[in-house]
Amino acid sequence: MKIQTRETLTQIIAQEKEKEKTIVTTNGCFDLIHVGHLRYLQAAKKLGDLLVVGVNSDSSVRKIKGAKRPLIPENERAEMLAGLNCVDYVVIFPELEPVSLLSEFKPDIHVKGGDYTIEQVIEREVVEENGGKVIVGLNIEGKSTTNIIQTILDRS
Repeated sequence: MKIQTRETLTQIIAQEKEKEKTIVTTNGCFDLIHVGHLRYLQAAKKLGDLLVVGVNSDSSVRKIKGAKRPLIPENERAEMLAGLNCVDYVVIFPELEPVSLLSEFKPDIHVKGGDYTIEQVIEREVVEENGGKVIVGLNIEGKSTTNIIQTILDRS
């Protein structure tokens, strides 16, 4: 099963690291999954052996994006991501930032989209402290959930 609890996934990741597998993580809201998400996740998967995606819980999405979000409930967002071939595991996390999640997972590589600079990645310190590296810049121009929502509003 691709959707796991944080505790179980921490154990799975540790076992895979013992087998010298490269663990890649990323995180986000993934509300209204679109081709930009798919291409981003496919690119992230190419960086290692296992791609683990942290999905913000509904309560954390509301704090990040506002009271009208998410449009899609957390369990459905996780299920959609788990349905992608490039995604190996999915976990829902309640925090606004994935710092504690990544301190448990200790990924080899943590990936952020092109809308971030390395200095803006709050979780960078914990990843690097555990021997991992952060890669920024994987982005598909013009594809974002916010842009899609705005297009829908403009056309209605």
